[in-house]
Amino acid sequence: MNMDLMLRRKWTFRAHGKQMVLVKKRNEQSAHVFMKAFVWALYLPQFPTLTIEIGIGGRYKPDVVALDPKGHPLFWGEAGHIGTSKLRALVRRYGSTHFAIAKWDSPLKPFEGMIQSALKGTQRDSPVDLLRFPRDSVKRFMDEAGTIHLSHNDLEWIRIGSV
Repeated sequence: MNMDLMLRRKWTFRAHGKQMVLVKKRNEQSAHVFMKAFVWALYLPQFPTLTIEIGIGGRYKPDVVALDPKGHPLFWGEAGHIGTSKLRALVRRYGSTHFAIAKWDSPLKPFEGMIQSALKGTQRDSPVDLLRFPRDSVKRFMDEAGTIHLSHNDLEWIRIGSV
């Protein structure tokens, strides 16, 4: 199934009684859009204020984020590529933010080492999750109406750091 053909420019996703409308940008890969929606759905029960792609000030913009009342990120999700310098800056700046980094059909071990390296010397009290969405995720985790049915038990994933 070719996701680029399947994904309209505007897509409505549903999970846990909420919905999120995402617009695919011109040069954005469909897998990136799906990963944002899947991360949103996966962490929505734990972080009910999750939203996608809002600026929170600063140099970096999260793909998926939940903010506390003061605007500090409680949760930060990245879908796809994240550079080592960006990751290092984020985990150092936001020591109490739960991070999730999603990969599309990629082995996790190389990225686990990158995360461990970025975490060296940091004081953190929240974990970093590394998630792998398999190639058939759209078919497996989403119905025709855009409702996402997904839990951590459905994925290969690694939690690094405190729980």
